Amino acid sequence: MPTLTPACKFLREVDSDWCALVDDMGPCPLSAKSSATKASDEREPWQALARAVAGQQVHGKAAEAIFGRFLRLYDDQADGPAYPSPELVLATEPDVLRGCGLSAAKTKAIIALAYGAVSGEVPTLAQARTLSDEALTELLTALPGIGLWTVQMFLMHTLRRPDVMPVADFGVREGWRLLKGLERQPTPKALLLEAEAWRPHRSAAAWYLWRAVDRVKRAR
Repeated sequence: MPTLTPACKFLREVDSDWCALVDDMGPCPLSAKSSATKASDEREPWQALARAVAGQQVHGKAAEAIFGRFLRLYDDQADGPAYPSPELVLATEPDVLRGCGLSAAKTKAIIALAYGAVSGEVPTLAQARTLSDEALTELLTALPGIGLWTVQMFLMHTLRRPDVMPVADFGVREGWRLLKGLERQPTPKALLLEAEAWRPHRSAAAWYLWRAVDRVKRAR
């Protein structure tokens, strides 16, 4: 078995179901930085949040397709790997953005993120790394179209914060249902109570619950 991180070892000790899931899925990439994850680590907050906005309430492949079309608008002008500057986004007509498959609400949110990056309302990556989860959540959810789930994805995947639990996420709740053989998904409140046992590694726990859903899909 590959070397496990402290988070993986911790979750293996929760119970036999967790142990089997961790052993099946292997090490959680959220628990340790690698060359495969470096690109997402270096995204500026407005960029990472824009990607998360594109993925709100949309299947993963569809979200990637929509965001890919958004990035291709700026193929000849991107600053860095595939990302436009916020100024370029602000210079783009909203109808053009919606033509990528973004809803009106998501278009408004991405424009607000670009404006916030220019005005300083959205912190830089260096600034974000100095702020607590709570401070970032309060700051970013004040922006149009940026809810708790979107900020949680940013905290987990860009800042690699170790103890984030997106209990409202459908996949996380479905993963828990499958892991425990439940007839119904838990409510967010019920799952939050269960997740107390996974502190301080709830981000890794969420990742494994997503993989529990993937495991069932692969078996079909």
